[in-house]
Amino acid sequence: MTVPQPPEPIPGARLLFSLDPSVSHLNHGSFGAVPIAVQRAQQRLRDEMEANPLRFFSAGLVDRITHARRHLATFLGADPDGTALIGNVTAGAAVVLQSLALRSGDEVLTTDHGYGAVALSVARECERTGAVSRTLPVPLTATDEEVIEIVRAGLRPGRTRLLIVDQLTSPTARLFPAAALAAVARERGVPVLVDAAHAPGMLPATVASVGADFWVGNLHKWAYAPRGTAALVVAEPWRERIQPLVVSWEQGSGFPTRVEWQATLDYTGWLAAPVGLFTLRSLGVDRVRAHNAALAAYGQRVVGDALGVAPERLLAPGGPAVAMRLVPLPPGIATTLDAARALRAEIAARLGAEVSVAGWNGRGYLRLCGQVYNTAEEYDRLAVRLPALLARR
Repeated sequence: MTVPQPPEPIPGARLLFSLDPSVSHLNHGSFGAVPIAVQRAQQRLRDEMEANPLRFFSAGLVDRITHARRHLATFLGADPDGTALIGNVTAGAAVVLQSLALRSGDEVLTTDHGYGAVALSVARECERTGAVSRTLPVPLTATDEEVIEIVRAGLRPGRTRLLIVDQLTSPTARLFPAAALAAVARERGVPVLVDAAHAPGMLPATVASVGADFWVGNLHKWAYAPRGTAALVVAEPWRERIQPLVVSWEQGSGFPTRVEWQATLDYTGWLAAPVGLFTLRSLGVDRVRAHNAALAAYGQRVVGDALGVAPERLLAPGGPAVAMRLVPLPPGIATTLDAARALRAEIAARLGAEVSVAGWNGRGYLRLCGQVYNTAEEYDRLAVRLPALLARR
């Protein structure tokens, strides 16, 4: 099998970012990268805030946040009145969990592909309320139909109070059939929270098409927003039950304002987020998505070949539209969280490449992302140098 050809670079795209050119930034999925135009828009807002803080916070800020929210919700295909801006997906999951009024005997159901911080939030809420957490193992090679059946069999109507599934998983880059899983849960009267941390900007599916009770996604990853910009979308029957993690002066305004308003915070990232969408649209949303997915596939193949991974073992559980790909590491390498963190740091220090490394179910994986600022040469360079680094471990 031949190595797939990398896509043609999008002219000028690299110049839109202020990334260190001496580093190969191959892990966009973790923290994103903010375009220079968005950075400057946020700085202008910060300058406005610092010029007269009292006026900035007291003269129309809630309305400005609402306007930004409506712009972002429209891009996501979500109801603006059912959407609240929040800091990140982890915060959104915590809002949902503490709003459910869990109690002893209740159960929160997750899969083993979930994000670690969300799992910690589930554990804390269960410990606080007496509820229990149960995790469904889902093989990395499972088909969508198999995933649906695993979840269907795992639901316990009357006891399962919340199902949490990922739209695109962080540790395994697996695209789950979120809409189908939401439908299965709805048939059994179980609310579902979709962790869509990587969906905005990467995946074309709208929030409405997923049909979840709760959907939460970051705009600071693939939609070029300033960090700390995410959206929590809540179906209409649940909105009045959603409570903020911190009560502040807009508590009486109801959802979504009471969740958004958290007193004296820096809201400039939310106000600048539409500039990120403008940048994405200027490049061409479909063009960016296709470029990034093709580049990630190329990187997966050249690095996988360098490590001696057979092409059939280079899984693409996210499908061809996903801009994150997994490369299995040699057995015994990066099988734990600490070992994965140590290897990631070593690759950054020795090879000048920022990547994601995860230990999942006893196997280490390298996760590579593709973004408009990346080039094929960055993956080629990693492929040449990585085998020798791993051989020393």
